[in-house]
Amino acid sequence: DFLFFWGAVFLVTTTLVAFLKKENQELIPAKEETKGITDTYKLLFSIIKMPAVLTFCLLILTSKVGFSAADAVTGLKLVEEGVPKEHLALLAVPMVPLQIILPLVISKYTAGPQPLNTFYKAMPYRLLLGLEFAFLVWWAPKVKHEGGFPIYYYAVVVLSYALHQITLYSMYVAIMAFNAKVSDPLIGGTYMTLLNTVSNLGGNWPSTVALWLVDPLTVKECAGAQGHTCATAAAAEV
Repeated sequence: DFLFFWGAVFLVTTTLVAFLKKENQELIPAKEETKGITDTYKLLFSIIKMPAVLTFCLLILTSKVGFSAADAVTGLKLVEEGVPKEHLALLAVPMVPLQIILPLVISKYTAGPQPLNTFYKAMPYRLLLGLEFAFLVWWAPKVKHEGGFPIYYYAVVVLSYALHQITLYSMYVAIMAFNAKVSDPLIGGTYMTLLNTVSNLGGNWPSTVALWLVDPLTVKECAGAQGHTCATAAAAEV
């Protein structure tokens, strides 16, 4: 119902903008070059072949491997350990104002000549928070009782997620600022879209691989079934 309502609002508002909002024809058009689809893709390939761009793309495609498992699997593992999904959803509410404020604060530090410095500084802290998330999953069954989980456990989870958001947004804003800074103004839209797409891929493929590896890397033991293993899904079902 929630998604249906906001989906309807989105459709109505964007339709109204399309029909009611008129372009200001008096403004001088920007000097950015506009090309057809074929020319645009040719331009993209010529950009990618530049040594600096190729090296940068390889870096941002692999830079998030270190914390992909913690980002993708922590929430699922907490639910597996008994933390109610609705409680985890509620813990996301205090993150909303933080997510609004953080880009405003961080942008002050990424506006200079070297925006990637913020990216580098945030990375080790985000890697350490991966260990913190692993600790939260390990700690969950230790503090669980009949009534659920104690308040102090949720407080630690909220604090951990808040610190994680700070490192995440520091890296995100820094990379966006860098992409905006290095993009050629004449082909800015094409250039920035390429770099931002590669940046998004750099975050998505490691998470997908991490989720895929969860089952093969999870050690299972059978209780009360001598001589049996739970290594495969079929054996665990038996």
